[in-house]
Amino acid sequence: MNSDNLIQLAQKSFRVTLGATADLLETLQDSQRREESLARLKTEFNQLAEAWEVKGATTEQEARNFVDGLLNQQTTANQTQTPPAPTVASDSTSTPAALSSTPASAIQQDLQDLTAQLASIRAELERLREPNS
Repeated sequence: MNSDNLIQLAQKSFRVTLGATADLLETLQDSQRREESLARLKTEFNQLAEAWEVKGATTEQEARNFVDGLLNQQTTANQTQTPPAPTVASDSTSTPAALSSTPASAIQQDLQDLTAQLASIRAELERLREPNS
């Protein structure tokens, strides 16, 4: 299998899962929509997977834009907080690293939590897809 195809398959799987998760959250908030979605899920899984992939791609882009915006705000804030001091260059280079490590670790933890949630949802979808269920 070509590595490009494998990457595309992994990205499509990620987007399907992300779209399904977004759709699931929206559905859980509306009882009427929940019943309609369960009926659709039983009959139109392939079409739903396509729709979830599109929704996942959109959600992925929105998440990327959001994270990029946060990182840009942090970078801008760090640049405005750190006064230029050529004589203390070693101190000014260590300070932004210390400031950026805390939000980066929080983002990393959020990503790990979301990955675990996606794995759980994927397992549940696989269980529901089995003919014996």
